[in-house]
Amino acid sequence: MSTTAKRGARGGHAGILAACLLYVGLLLVLPLAGIVWTALKPGLHIVSDTLREPDVRHALLLTFQIAVITVLVTTFFGVIVAWVLVRQRFHGRSFLNALVDLPFALSPVTVGLACFVLFAPGGWLYPFFNARGIQINFALPSMVLVTIFICIPFTIREVVPVLEEIGLDEEDASRTLGASVWHTFRKVSLPNIRWAIAYGIALSTARAIGEIGAVLIVSGLIQGRTETATLFIFRAAEERQLPQAYVVALLLAAISIVLLLAIETFHHRQEREMHSA
Repeated sequence: MSTTAKRGARGGHAGILAACLLYVGLLLVLPLAGIVWTALKPGLHIVSDTLREPDVRHALLLTFQIAVITVLVTTFFGVIVAWVLVRQRFHGRSFLNALVDLPFALSPVTVGLACFVLFAPGGWLYPFFNARGIQINFALPSMVLVTIFICIPFTIREVVPVLEEIGLDEEDASRTLGASVWHTFRKVSLPNIRWAIAYGIALSTARAIGEIGAVLIVSGLIQGRTETATLFIFRAAEERQLPQAYVVALLLAAISIVLLLAIETFHHRQEREMHSA
């Protein structure tokens, strides 16, 4: 390759890199920097003042409860569904594979309305739960249900390609040596997919704590009862309590970023240890 061609190639790579950095900077870094600046403009005391408010504490606790339940359910069943999609062959497999992506296609508002149709007074399942004194809508159960629905694909879509990549050789060898299906999964498959599960957990957590559309519809936006952190931000912005809204928004963003960075750090550290061993 001639010198001119090499310079042209380097210039092309530099241009692509600059475009990528500009894209990321404008759409990710700049908005986050704006939130940080606006949130802390009144002074650092605004953070402690905001976090001491009872409504904020309740909203963060409720968000934490919803996120924990959602992650536990979607991780457990997500691994099972991923395993079935990759390791089993059955009629309707393609349909199930497409159905997993349904939450990506549906608007969260549609999910909230569907839950409303099922569990609100006059809904299909309302008489069954009402007769047993169980309130679904305008309470924690409906908020958990819609969040789980929205977070269904993340763990599945992280685990499926890893299971396809590792193949069946190690699992077949384990079963040939007499190991049970559960023992093979726990000792062979699970270590191979642990980072995919970790990424799925991180994405599900970030999505769960950031959900607003579906939760807004089914929660009733009852202050101090069914108000999550995102709903607090929504209400605070409407009531012109902008510093408090920015502080809570910044906290949610920080949680998601720290979680993803921690997983990336541990993953790369593990890879370095494996290469050096």
